[in-house]
Order: sequence, then C-alpha cells, then structure tokens
Amino acid sequence: MTTREEVRRAGEAIREELFGAAGPAALANGVLGFGDLMAELVYAKVWDRPGLSRADRMAVTLGVLCAMQNGTQLRRHVGPALDLGLAPRAIVEILLQTGIYRGFAASETALEVALEVFAERGLRLDDLPREDPLQALAERGRELQAALHGERRHDGHAAPDNPVTGPIYPLVVQYAYGEIWDRPGLDRRVRALCAVACFAALNHDTLLRKFALSALNVGATREEVIEAIVQSGPYGGFAFMLKGLGIVGEAFADV
Repeated sequence: MTTREEVRRAGEAIREELFGAAGPAALANGVLGFGDLMAELVYAKVWDRPGLSRADRMAVTLGVLCAMQNGTQLRRHVGPALDLGLAPRAIVEILLQTGIYRGFAASETALEVALEVFAERGLRLDDLPREDPLQALAERGRELQAALHGERRHDGHAAPDNPVTGPIYPLVVQYAYGEIWDRPGLDRRVRALCAVACFAALNHDTLLRKFALSALNVGATREEVIEAIVQSGPYGGFAFMLKGLGIVGEAFADV
C-alpha cells in the first residue's frame, strides 16, 4: 500500500470484516473525516499488524475497553469477538480478570453488557461453582505466582515482610491468583497479554514491567507482548501506549 487511499480501503475492509457495514465509526464517516481516520490508523495500521492474531487482538481490546469503562464500545465489540471465535466463557473471563486491575464495579458493568449480547444471540452460560477452601486457594495462588513471576514473585509490594502491603497481600494471592487467574475458559498466555494491555492503558508502570516479563513465562513471545500494548493504543490512548512500549523495551533489554 503506497497511498492513503489504498490504506483507507484496506482499513475499511478490515473494519467491515470485523463489524459489518455499520461498524464503529461508520456513522462518523462524514464528520470531519473521522471514519476515514479510523479506517487508516486503527484498522489498517494497528489491527492488521503482524505478530498477534485477530482473536488475541480482540481479547486485548475487550480487556482495555473494560478497564476504560467504555460500555458503548464494549457492546460493539462483544459480537465481533464471538464471530472471531472467542468463546462466551473466554469473554467473561477477560472482563472478570480486568476487575483485578480496574475494580470489580468495572467488571460488573462490562459483564452486564456482555450477557445482554449473549442473550441477543441465544447464548447461555452455565454457572461455574467454585467451592475450594481458602487454604486451597492460597496454595494454588502461590503456585500460580511462581509460574508467572518466578524469582520476582516476592518483589516490592508482594514481599511478605512489606510492612504496608504484607497484611493485605495474602488476600490478593488467594483470590487474584488462586481463584481468578486459575479459572477455566482462558489460558494464561492470553490472560497475561490482557493484563499487560490493561496496565499500559491504566498507566501502571510497575505492574506493566512485572507482567511483561511474566508473560514470557506462560507462553507469550516478546513480539506478542509488544503487540498487545500497541493494540491498547486506539482504546486506551496512544500516549499511554508509547509510554508502555518504552517501559517494556527497557525491561526486555535487562533480561
């Protein structure tokens, strides 16, 4: 593609492939060229980048939209996520996990949106009873911490002897790691990519650096981590995307 017109046509094709003729920005095509800008920058230049599958890009996008509490855009993306092959359970797990980072009020609102879309498509999710005792959660959480973070699992706020976070962090181990990260329906690699993208969008520098490295321990490649952050740009802000890429670039250079 050597001209903007070619880029625009390619982007419009990707947007229509994902969302249909009335997809995001289609209604804004006549408003100061916004639809054309979206076609070029978001779809042709971001969504069509190599290094991350379309399904993974959509998973990351859902996480960031939940983190940004953007229910309108989230509703527009849930249906296309299903069309790309993301299972309803996987979508639920992305939105639930994002609550660790943005708050469960954000998850609750996002889940309401997703369930409405599922109902419109005649999809139903069975309950997922989780009745493990607290001790089992704690043990599983420690195991998952080790798998994700390795020798860094006790750094900083996760240090057992941290006088400020030490009393509360076992709760994080039990529920964030031992319960949420261990739930079925979404593999750890995709969970890690969603976490990285959310941390970039939410401007969480310390956790972004930590999880960018940890993603490599659960099957993600460096290119996939970088692309997950790039994918966050149109939805969480290109400024935060660029800052996140700088942090991750430094982290990768150190290992």
